[in-house]
Amino acid sequence: MNIVNKLTIRHLKENKKRTLVTILGTIISAAMIMAVATIGVSYTDLLKKQAIENNGNWHVSYKDITTDQIDSLLQDEQTASLSLIEDRGYAELDDLMSSYKPYIWVRGMNDEAFTQFDVQLLEGRLPEAENELIVSSSLKDEEVTWSIGDEVTLATGKRFTEEEWAEPQDGLLTSENSLERNEEGDLNETLIDINETSYTIVGFFDQPNWEWGWTPGYMVLSYIDESDEQYSVDSFVYVDKPDRSIYDHANELSDVLGITNVQYNSELLRHSGITASDSIDRTMNGMLGVIIVVIIAGSVALIFNAFAISVSERSRYLGMLSSVGATKHQKRNSVFFEGAIIGVISVPIGIVAGIVGIGITFLAINPMLDSIGLDQQLSLTVTPFSILITILLSALTIFISTWFPALRASRITAMDAIRQTHDIKLKTKSIRTSKFVRRLFGIEAELGLKNLKRNKKRYHVTVLSLIVSIVLFLSVSFFTDSLKQSYQIAESGDAVSYDLEIYSDDADSVSELRESMEDSAEVTDVLTQREMNVSLYLDESEVALELLESGGYDRMDDGQYRYYAKITSIDKDSLDEYVDSAQIPDNWDDESMSAIVLDTITYEDFEQSKYVRTKSIITNINDSLNIVETNWDTEETKELPTLTVTALTDKTPMGSYNAYLGSVNIFVSNETFEAILNESDLEAEDNLMYVKSDDPMATEQTLSELSNRSINNLYDQRTQGEQMIAVISVFTYGFVTLITLISLANILNTISTGVALRKREFAMLRSVGLTNKSFKKMMMFESAFYGVKALLYGLPLSILVMYMIYRQTQYAFSYSFTIPWLHILGVIIGVFVIVGLAMLYSLTKTKNETIIEGLIQENQ
Repeated sequence: MNIVNKLTIRHLKENKKRTLVTILGTIISAAMIMAVATIGVSYTDLLKKQAIENNGNWHVSYKDITTDQIDSLLQDEQTASLSLIEDRGYAELDDLMSSYKPYIWVRGMNDEAFTQFDVQLLEGRLPEAENELIVSSSLKDEEVTWSIGDEVTLATGKRFTEEEWAEPQDGLLTSENSLERNEEGDLNETLIDINETSYTIVGFFDQPNWEWGWTPGYMVLSYIDESDEQYSVDSFVYVDKPDRSIYDHANELSDVLGITNVQYNSELLRHSGITASDSIDRTMNGMLGVIIVVIIAGSVALIFNAFAISVSERSRYLGMLSSVGATKHQKRNSVFFEGAIIGVISVPIGIVAGIVGIGITFLAINPMLDSIGLDQQLSLTVTPFSILITILLSALTIFISTWFPALRASRITAMDAIRQTHDIKLKTKSIRTSKFVRRLFGIEAELGLKNLKRNKKRYHVTVLSLIVSIVLFLSVSFFTDSLKQSYQIAESGDAVSYDLEIYSDDADSVSELRESMEDSAEVTDVLTQREMNVSLYLDESEVALELLESGGYDRMDDGQYRYYAKITSIDKDSLDEYVDSAQIPDNWDDESMSAIVLDTITYEDFEQSKYVRTKSIITNINDSLNIVETNWDTEETKELPTLTVTALTDKTPMGSYNAYLGSVNIFVSNETFEAILNESDLEAEDNLMYVKSDDPMATEQTLSELSNRSINNLYDQRTQGEQMIAVISVFTYGFVTLITLISLANILNTISTGVALRKREFAMLRSVGLTNKSFKKMMMFESAFYGVKALLYGLPLSILVMYMIYRQTQYAFSYSFTIPWLHILGVIIGVFVIVGLAMLYSLTKTKNETIIEGLIQENQ
């Protein structure tokens, strides 16, 4: 080790406080990078586990395949494991008391399927022959007294209905079809092609997530003997290392084998980073790229500040090296050597700190995930790749952070060090201040401003630190909001906001059911609504731009455009709640024929492979809507009472869905709905009730006893969507909290270090008569100047970075750019509060020092 490096180590030991601050900054940087990497890997792992829990561990499914096709799939190079599932049909059972699950649903599985679909035994064993059964725990609530060893005979058949809508599928109902009922609510399906089979019960298994609550039968599982010929089974392929080629390969293979029905486990593939559309990948990679650059920039600033201040205080030491013959190369390398020592100590600690910190965070988050009903929990997932990335990025940030201080160190001469003029080079003009500063704020403000102008390098370092903290916080906040918004837009078409849906053509019966449900203990929300479908005739200026560009419009001979409109009336209590939640003025319906227009829609543009959020109709408050009913048999039209737009919103009430392009949803009061209905010749009118319940199964049973109307149970679908939103929210808020703490550490570190290096300056000011009160006032003005300068540069730069993130989202999504004013307001307040508090905290360390101690102070 050469003499310069030995002196560098001695300098680090002698200046323990400075060294510890630098090490702490580097630890925070490495911990941040490691935490982000660990969060990303662990979060992806959680989503994959939840996808497997919901749908099974497979990637591609080929439906209704034969034995020859099974052999071909087994020989395919991408097939790592092949699960087979056979639907053997439904059987009626007298012991079943449930009116919404009147069947036993018999399915067969091979060994791989039991593994890939994670069938969890509660007691007994898995079936090993085709005449053995295991029974779902969902059947335990029924009065069925089956036990292990019992022999049961099931007459299984196919579900059949004579309803017209089922004619394309020969009247056959699949597991994806809920119970078919007629208008009176009676069962409108039968079993055909019935075969009796005797089974021995060998075990019970825990009800899996892929046994949906709305399915019409309780699931029991048998065994598929692959040596026997199977003529109609569904296959599920697991691929070891899937990539995007899986889509093309599956389509090509299905064409070769003559398989017509191919499906993908889209949820698992998406969380594995595989999507059919390049636009989704470009969006995610672009967003991550921007945010990683911002995080690295923040890390560089954090470490750079520490080394820059370190070089500033070492100027006398570096000048001494120059006086005894040290070359520029040696002085520059001394800073690089210091960075290497700091890195060797800090990076391993930072990696461990990041892992431990995230582990503790997961321990705190997991109870929250459990409370929202998520089956899987976050597990700390650390990969060698994430550790390697952290080491490389940390090394890169340390190198960049030491580069400019090293160049500066190499230029320090012996005379600069003796005169201490390297940091402070004064000219009269450089410290001149406006007369208005003293007149408005006093001499303390003028002194504070002169101090900043006198030492511009240290001032710029502090302002840069604040700017980086502002950009880091606002960029990450915008990134997480964009991620959440993108997910909500992508899922909005399938979003379900209720548990149970009841349909009827009789409005009175629905109202009676609502009154009965209001007293139910497990019911949390009930909404009834009536709907009618009409047309609107609009001028071109009122038509959505995307509809005009797509050419999918319906243009009439007179040049107007026909829109399809759904007019909805919801019960008064629910309407009042909706008006409050959508922040619609209470007086929206003071005038007759008033209407709330849902003017924003979300839809998927398949041609552009992106999700679009846009205006469904171009209209304004007090505009008139001329609604028309159309008799589609005769093409005759009739004008209905004109509506007046009194409110515009992008919020939908429970049970309502987004309209499609070329249509619009309109909400009116019951009185307005009746006025329209009285003028209409149409008899068709939909009456629906939507229910949220703490116990949807029990509520469905109660509704079945009160009415024989058709009931659709979508509890599983609703909770799955809400769980994903909740998980994303937990992560986004946690991520923002992490960045906020790092930004606070950055600001505190920079300001406290700057104050520590100015002890001699403060002692000099006190020696010429500056009182403690005036001193504090001067420092508060300095804080204000720091904050104003940082905000002037930080906010425009943050908006630019946010726009760059927004542009990345537009590869897969289309929605307008919105500046997060609430976050910006919080940043403006936070900067002044944090800088002020950091300054006051730092000053407490100098409060008890005498003037003499300050004047002779050497940096320690």
